[in-house]
Amino acid sequence: MQNKALFLDRDGIINVDHGYVYKIQNFTFTQGIFELIQKFSKLGYLIFIVTNQSGIGRKYYTEDDFQKLTLWMLNEFKKHNINITEVYHCPHAPEENCHCRKPEIGMIEKSIKDYSIDLKNSWMIGDKQSDIDLAQNAGIGNSIYIGEICTPNSTYCFKSISDCQKNLKLSN
Repeated sequence: MQNKALFLDRDGIINVDHGYVYKIQNFTFTQGIFELIQKFSKLGYLIFIVTNQSGIGRKYYTEDDFQKLTLWMLNEFKKHNINITEVYHCPHAPEENCHCRKPEIGMIEKSIKDYSIDLKNSWMIGDKQSDIDLAQNAGIGNSIYIGEICTPNSTYCFKSISDCQKNLKLSN
């Protein structure tokens, strides 16, 4: 049996995007993110974070810095009874043209291999065109764009995570 999944971008979706966030003291969860993820979890979705982290490739911070912050973030989710199935990240700078950097589908392919994902009944939430393009490129059935102006090809658009959490209607 295949699993349905919720794929989430990190910066701008899970946390406020201050630009190259890698320190715990600079990490602020977005309003409504815990409630939104709990909504999907209750319906049996596996939860994945898929994030471009070019700050590693650009040498702004290290892989260890990223892993330390990720471990702290996962523990914060556990305090809210949220299990993040996996965090996939692309550490490469854009000019490296790797297969894992969104909108390329390397991170999604890895999730399919690792967890047998039903992409048609899965969701992607992001705040950049590359997130929505990832959903389209990978065949993810539903996408949500978070931002002031709706982006082409997204299934839904909301101005904020809090707005999405309050207004998105999900069914089994």
